Amino acid sequence: MSKVKFHLPGLRYNFPLNMFWLNMLKQYPQYFRDGVEIASFFGCFPFSLWNGGRLISDDQCDAAFVRHVISSINAQGIPVRFTFTNPLITEEDLADEFCNFCMKAGDNGKNEVLVFSPILEEYIRKNYPSYKIDSTTCKEIRDVDALNKELEKDYKYVVLDYNMNNQWDLLEGLKHKDKLEVLINALCIPNCPRRGDHYKNIALNQAIMKENKTLPPEKKKHIIPWKCEYGDMNNLYTIQDYCTFVSPELIWDKYVPMGINNFKIEGRTANLFSLIETYCFFMIKPEYVGKVRLLLLRNLEANRIIQVNKPRPSVFKP
Repeated sequence: MSKVKFHLPGLRYNFPLNMFWLNMLKQYPQYFRDGVEIASFFGCFPFSLWNGGRLISDDQCDAAFVRHVISSINAQGIPVRFTFTNPLITEEDLADEFCNFCMKAGDNGKNEVLVFSPILEEYIRKNYPSYKIDSTTCKEIRDVDALNKELEKDYKYVVLDYNMNNQWDLLEGLKHKDKLEVLINALCIPNCPRRGDHYKNIALNQAIMKENKTLPPEKKKHIIPWKCEYGDMNNLYTIQDYCTFVSPELIWDKYVPMGINNFKIEGRTANLFSLIETYCFFMIKPEYVGKVRLLLLRNLEANRIIQVNKPRPSVFKP
């Protein structure tokens, strides 16, 4: 049976969900589609200046939480994968105390880093050689020759630009398909002209957020606004007509037989219920989706990850 490897989002907000999901895979493998395996949990611990792809504000993880998450995930035999894909990293940013702490906390030979900036990649390879390096989809590589060159480099995985999804003639011509990772639920419209600018907006805002930590309230700078009429409103059920959407049927019937078996689910800052729906859609056999969804929600409620408020008692006055 071919392994079908999924890379799941979130080290901070989705950590409880991901651990429950992993436990469910171990306890109830019969509910899952054939060959499903969890290959990594990706994301960052706020506030990480090197982070890219998603803006996470007004949050800060302490050292104990970072160590706990990394050790808990690694104890299950699964890598933590830092999304350090900020495209505007400078030499000065390499000294960031918290990001270096996170790297040291996971410096055990088990973990990975997604990179964009050549400056940061060189720094990590020199100072944290135990980490496996992955090439991010944020690079927007859409040329077959350029992608083949990227696949030839010393990366564990190269995440495909979502615009190349389902382009079978192009995919067939790629080398090292075992290193290719496909983003299956991209919320961006196909050929979005603003995707690269969005990554840069996140990077600029992170620099502002870091500076604001040192400023008094009256001198704090405003975040540069960003609004997307597509990605901000899309969800699993609004993107299924996109040519870039990868259905479970395409995963098992087209990609895996082609030799591509790594699949990334985006959603580091997604709504919890949307993420549950997405996980079930891709990884659970259709006849068990309802059962698994309910089982998962009950577990999350029992552990107070989800809180259901009850009416407050009152006094009867006739």
